[in-house]
Amino acid sequence: MKDLSLQLKAFEYMCQVRAMASTYESNRSICTYVHSTSRGHEAIQLATAFQLLPQDFVSPYYRDESLLLGLGFSPYELMLQLLAKADDPFSGGREYYSHPSYNGKGKPTIIHQSSATGMQVIPTTGIAHGIRYWEEWKAVQQKEGLDATSGLPPFMKADPPVVICSLGDASMTEGEVSEALQVAVLKKLPIIYLVQDNNWGISVTAAEARAMNAFEYAAGFKGLNRVQVDGSDFAASYTVLQEVVAAVRKNRQPYLIHAQVPLLGHHTSGVRREFYRTDEDWQKHQQHDPYLKLRNKLLNAGIAETELYALEEKAIAFIEEEFSRAVVAAEPDPITVEEHVFAPTAVLEEKGNREGDSAAKIPMVDAALFAIREIMEDNPNAILYGQDVGKRLGGVFREAATLGDKFGDHRVFNTAIQEAYIVGSTAGMAATGLRPIVEVQFADYIYPGFNQLVTELSKSCYLSMGKFPVPMILRVPIGAYGGGGPYHSGSVESTLLTVKGIKVVYPSTAADMKGLMKAAFLDPNPVVMMEHKGLYWSKVPGTEAAKTSEPDRDYIIPLGKGRIVLEASAEKVEEGSTAVVITYGMGVHWALTAAQSFDGAIEIVDLRTLYPLDEQLINERVKLHGKVVVLTEEQQRNSFAEALAGRISRDCFTFLDSPVQILGALDVPAVPMNKGLEQAMLPNAEKVAACLRTLLLS
Repeated sequence: MKDLSLQLKAFEYMCQVRAMASTYESNRSICTYVHSTSRGHEAIQLATAFQLLPQDFVSPYYRDESLLLGLGFSPYELMLQLLAKADDPFSGGREYYSHPSYNGKGKPTIIHQSSATGMQVIPTTGIAHGIRYWEEWKAVQQKEGLDATSGLPPFMKADPPVVICSLGDASMTEGEVSEALQVAVLKKLPIIYLVQDNNWGISVTAAEARAMNAFEYAAGFKGLNRVQVDGSDFAASYTVLQEVVAAVRKNRQPYLIHAQVPLLGHHTSGVRREFYRTDEDWQKHQQHDPYLKLRNKLLNAGIAETELYALEEKAIAFIEEEFSRAVVAAEPDPITVEEHVFAPTAVLEEKGNREGDSAAKIPMVDAALFAIREIMEDNPNAILYGQDVGKRLGGVFREAATLGDKFGDHRVFNTAIQEAYIVGSTAGMAATGLRPIVEVQFADYIYPGFNQLVTELSKSCYLSMGKFPVPMILRVPIGAYGGGGPYHSGSVESTLLTVKGIKVVYPSTAADMKGLMKAAFLDPNPVVMMEHKGLYWSKVPGTEAAKTSEPDRDYIIPLGKGRIVLEASAEKVEEGSTAVVITYGMGVHWALTAAQSFDGAIEIVDLRTLYPLDEQLINERVKLHGKVVVLTEEQQRNSFAEALAGRISRDCFTFLDSPVQILGALDVPAVPMNKGLEQAMLPNAEKVAACLRTLLLS
């Protein structure tokens, strides 16, 4: 490498990194939050940073401070995050050191990603997938003779963007990494996986934990280009990165770079090297110090010792000054702790004609289909993907039928059986300006995607201080009927409702399905739409009320607003002989059937949205009636229904005439296959009626 100015620039950054590590170590009483440094990884990280352009995307991992410095972030900015200060530009004191998020000008975009090892690979691959979508969209526009520039996001109007996902070699053993690599090679995505291999996974060596390194592993993914480099050698690293980035920018195919690097610091400030590393191992790694290697090369190239010494002293003084400024910077105001849990939504009230123009009634499955069709007609950035949703089948419940034919394979497409990728990729897709609607085929199979939902999507808005909310809809066919069996009939709302940072919707009629789907699409946050399979077609006896006339195109229901499905008669209320059933989903229809036996004594409230929850409506109706049943299809113990009953008891205690009753499924681990056993487990109209009869007599 002949460019001495570039090598000197890299050396200056390495001097700063060295001084930063020394400063943090000598100020352990101040640097109390857990952190890692990039000592040993500097060369490959700086070589990477120097290739990137503002239209690119990069996902650093927790040891990538050198990469961030190379992108142009100052040591002071990084130190504000190190010390969890209010002006931390990435998270306002909420995230660990070297956990950036950035969507400003002049630098690549950095979405938020967690500390969970390897979990950033799926969202980051989702970014590349989103870029591929826009490239295909542009090609379709051009083929049809339409304007191919006005609808493109800004990053698509410069040289073709590339995506870099940085990770450690130990994280390659995560199953979710393989899901991402599968998609990258299948879709020929413009992404580079930069694997920094320091031979350690905390205290576990590569020999203990991995049958092969990342380069060898990559050979199993046909179409994944791969290269190895000495990541401690800046010149070699720069050459490889320059060639690979240029190739990906031109050819739009994925690459994996396996960079061997030493680990010259502790794993983290809390897990120190002396706990588990031998002197022999430590000395071996020191022999490959990138800083010393580059220093010697500069000396051999004719740079004077005095010049290098001056740069070192300058870096020490500069870092000391930066650290002193960061130490006295303001702490976050505790009053801000609840800010940015959600990005604000513009949908605040019900609008449009619920009844529509036709007296004909449609089933819920068609209401969802029509809503998504209208959404995709009106929004070119709306895409739909998941297992079997493509035009060949249109969903196992035909819930996406005709959409693939109408909108094309680039907008409606199948995925493999990869729930983690389906869910987690939406974070990256959203960062490219898309609004993904995705589907997990059955509620019982949400768990492989749950890691991404909890770890990445739900926390992104909060930990990025609102920079990266994730607007997406996750459709989840749910519920039991007709002998669906233990892995196609489960209810998962209580599990979902433990996750903060997502919204959970559960419609019970076609009109609500359409109005809530429209609101969910416009909401800038992750929304899970739970859609009861037994209500899709109203084939279950007693569910005819799920069919309604189709609302108008502009009909929308704000999330968090319940509905009174059935009012008790004024006379019964005056007598004080009424009760209210608070429920959702199939429970609405069980309650409607049961209420026929009580001559106006029963009111039914359909929650429609489980989070946010319409507690104002709930408390208002409970206070009016004094007697309440919370009805759910879920197993009752430790459920959302029990938690809601507890809040009602607390908030409405002086208005209650009897303890709050809860009716749910029996506490067995799964829904049995046999229809008789299934019915024995589940609530039904007769069980609801018996519960109400006892309550009204109390």
